[in-house]
Amino acid sequence: MSEMSEMSGGNGGTARTRLSVLKTYKLFVGGKFPRSESGRVYEVTDTRGRWLANAPLASRKDARDAVVAARKAFGPWSGATAYNRGQILYRIAEMLEGRREQFTAEVAAAEGLSRAKAAARVDAAVDRWVWYAGWSDKIAQVAGGANPVAGPYLNLSTPEPTGVVAVLAPRESAFLGLVSVLAPVIVTGNTAVVVTSERAPLPALSLAEVLATSDLPGGVVNILSGRTAELAAPLAAHQDVNAIDLAGADDAGLARELEAAAAENLKRVLRPADGGADWSADPGTGRMLAFLETKTVWHPVGV
Repeated sequence: MSEMSEMSGGNGGTARTRLSVLKTYKLFVGGKFPRSESGRVYEVTDTRGRWLANAPLASRKDARDAVVAARKAFGPWSGATAYNRGQILYRIAEMLEGRREQFTAEVAAAEGLSRAKAAARVDAAVDRWVWYAGWSDKIAQVAGGANPVAGPYLNLSTPEPTGVVAVLAPRESAFLGLVSVLAPVIVTGNTAVVVTSERAPLPALSLAEVLATSDLPGGVVNILSGRTAELAAPLAAHQDVNAIDLAGADDAGLARELEAAAAENLKRVLRPADGGADWSADPGTGRMLAFLETKTVWHPVGV
């Protein structure tokens, strides 16, 4: 089959039309873009059932590989200065702003929104990256401080990242909701394994392209698309996952199963909001504090 098709032109010549170059979506693990190790894909449709693309159907092996990558990245990322992490989050916002039209089109198709409403959600997602970037070197003052003690001691508490966090992205609000659960995890020094919205994974998979070129070290964020229940189960039970955000576990039965699996190694579990979350609302500091541990140091003082 020829690469180009020909049509008769009005002046007796021929006009050429290009064939569509369809985008190949891939996973994002360790800073690279592998296909699923199983080679599987699944069809993604818009809200009217029209085909949009084939997304990789990640396997349990892909989930385990993502945890390995996240653990490897945790030491350097948690050891980076808060100021540096804030710079990188701001860079992500800059790059999203430059690709605003692409993400507006993807969000409109994925969520069945008008172009104006989709653009507003993309703008809100960009603003959210900037908002969290500003918190990078301030959250320690909110979560830590000097504690009053009775005796000749100085007692200081400081927050530290929990470790590797599995994040189930919200089923709805596939882009703004995703940013709202991912940014607070990494700004505080954690690394993340994200399971995208099963119904609308494409904005998240495109976000991976931004992350890969935004100075974010490989492995800090790993993005898997596929069946939420199939991927969440091994992540919840994984002994090297320290916490899990169940925002995307909108089925009560699934949420209970994942909590039970997470209890095997005392993970921190952030439960989904009753009735769903309003991702357009002021996010506050709750999601940052959810994945921080408190380290307290005692030191004698002279009397």
